[in-house]
Amino acid sequence: MQTMTRRGIEWLSAAASDPVMCRARWADDPRLPLMLPTGRLFDVVSVEQRLGMETFDQLTRHDLPHGPIMIDHKARRVGFFLTSNSWYWFAYFIRREAKRPVDYRYLSSDSVVVVPGPMPLNGDRYEWLRAPIRRPEANPCRPIAFATVLGASAELLARVDRYGEKFSSPADAVAAYPEEPVPGA
Repeated sequence: MQTMTRRGIEWLSAAASDPVMCRARWADDPRLPLMLPTGRLFDVVSVEQRLGMETFDQLTRHDLPHGPIMIDHKARRVGFFLTSNSWYWFAYFIRREAKRPVDYRYLSSDSVVVVPGPMPLNGDRYEWLRAPIRRPEANPCRPIAFATVLGASAELLARVDRYGEKFSSPADAVAAYPEEPVPGA
C-alpha cells in the first residue's frame, strides 16, 4: 500500500470537475475514494486482478516505465494509469504481443474511474499499488512497455493454466517425462 504525495494529489485532483472540492474532501478524509473522469489528464486500463498483479510484478521487477497503479479488491480489478490519448500505441502493441486477445477495459473520454484516496489503509476496497507522486512525465515508452508486459503476462498465465489442466500434481508432471533427459533434445 502506498500513499500519494502533495504533488500527486494536485495532479490527480486536477482531473475532477471541481479540483478544489476534491482536495477539500481528501483533506477531510484521506481514505475517501472518489470518482474522476478519464481522458483529459489520464487514461486507465483495467484488467482482472490476477493478470494485473502479474503485470505489476513484471513492470516493477524489470524497472520498466509505468504510472500510478491501483487495485479494487471487491471488483478484483487492477487499474493502470496511462497518459491520455495513449490508446493507439497501447492497442497496437497489445495486439502485437499477445497471441490471443487480452481481456481489458480501456477508459478514456466519456468514462470515469473510482480512485483510492491519498492515504488508504490495508483492507480498504481501493488501494494504490503505486500511488501518484507527481504529474507523470510524458513518456512514449510507457504505453508500449505496459502493453508488451500485459500481453506477455497474459501468455505466461495461460501457460500456467494449461500446465495445471494437463497435470493434476507435480508427480504427474514428472511421470510424464522420461527418466533421463536426452542430450541435445
